Amino acid sequence: MNDFDPANATQSSAVVENSTTGSEEGGNSKRQKILPKTLESKSFAIKDFEGNKEDQEDYIANTMATYKKNLTDRSEHQLGYPFNLEYDYKDLNQLMPFSINNIGDPFIGGDCGNHSRPFEVGVLDWFAEFMKIEKNEYWGYITSCGTEGNFHGILTGRKMFPNGILYASKESHYSIAKAIDMFSMKWVQVETQVSGEIDYHDFKTKLLANKEFPAIVVANIGMVFVVGTTMKGAVDDIDFIIQILKEGGISQDRFYIHCDGALSGILLPFMECEKKVISFKKPIGSASISGHNFIGCPITCGVLITRKDYINFHSRNIEYIASQDATIMGSRNGHAPIFLWHALNREGCKLIQKQVEECLKNARYLKGCLCKAGISAMLNESSIIVVFERPKDEELIRKWQLASQGNVSHVVVMPHVSVAMLNTFLDELISKRLTWYKDEIPPCLEVDIGKENCTCALHKC
Repeated sequence: MNDFDPANATQSSAVVENSTTGSEEGGNSKRQKILPKTLESKSFAIKDFEGNKEDQEDYIANTMATYKKNLTDRSEHQLGYPFNLEYDYKDLNQLMPFSINNIGDPFIGGDCGNHSRPFEVGVLDWFAEFMKIEKNEYWGYITSCGTEGNFHGILTGRKMFPNGILYASKESHYSIAKAIDMFSMKWVQVETQVSGEIDYHDFKTKLLANKEFPAIVVANIGMVFVVGTTMKGAVDDIDFIIQILKEGGISQDRFYIHCDGALSGILLPFMECEKKVISFKKPIGSASISGHNFIGCPITCGVLITRKDYINFHSRNIEYIASQDATIMGSRNGHAPIFLWHALNREGCKLIQKQVEECLKNARYLKGCLCKAGISAMLNESSIIVVFERPKDEELIRKWQLASQGNVSHVVVMPHVSVAMLNTFLDELISKRLTWYKDEIPPCLEVDIGKENCTCALHKC
């Protein structure tokens, strides 16, 4: 059985009945060790102080102080993952004494009185308008993360088309592999271009080879076809995907498209790339966007928007909570919608527009500095993810928290990433790189980022 492993893309159009994460060697089902750099996590022990209140309070205070110091340092060196750390929610501290649970359908009342559904629906309405779908035509909820939104969207497609085949690009987010496993789905892995965008010719070939089956497509929007890629920030062209489906004889009543908006789903409307924007004016079924990525939130969360008609595939009346159940999770964090509501009201579209423009400018600056220093680097159009030659020093990777895969690493230029921060990183990287390749030749990254972005001796971009 093949694994859904981005590192081992298949050229075959054959349908894989199911998937397990990891990889297999021979007939052995042992997991391949792919994270040798991982360090064992520390443990803050739970101690019994036998009634000694002073020692107990000292231990807790010292542990918190140590942890805060570590978080402060880590935040000053956060470059590789899409967290926006530029926010201020101090005025929401007044709500921390309350346990807030949004269990059930956000649009239906229930017996649990400590909820924040008015905030949640306000946020959902904002995103619905953002994605061009009328209030009376959509349903959605605030998820625990982008992965949960992907699960919900893919599960909807699975329920609509029980015999459907899921098409996912080899650079899709790892949550797609999880969904394939959890929902026991048939799937076909689609090749990608060097940019990370789906290979449309390969998609068409594999679609036609299985056109007797309905198609469930995950489209990556800058991070998961399901539509976006995680490592390179590429964005799949939804219009072209729909065109291929229709030309392949897959009518609109036989396909379901989920858009993984993750990071770029909220960026694209503020750029000049209308054709790649998530819009329910197009025949898509659902979309998920991360809440803690670009907007910025101390609690991981996401937003799932789907068509109202599709909720019948999920909804069940639950007497215990006096509500309907159509969400993946049961109890849901009621603080997260308040944080998102607060951010969207305080920032608004004008500030988000300004932040997007600043991040794009800084991403281009970083890419230019890397190339000037002779370091292979790539930046997709309409992306804030700069991909470059993987540093040879694992300590540097850990220090700056660089997301790395194979021969490349990347920096995600978020609102908190200033030019000063980038310059500090560049100075350290360039200085250390001179010692790494004093007697060696830098690697060729043509396969990873294209020859036009490679600065090896052969290509010299």
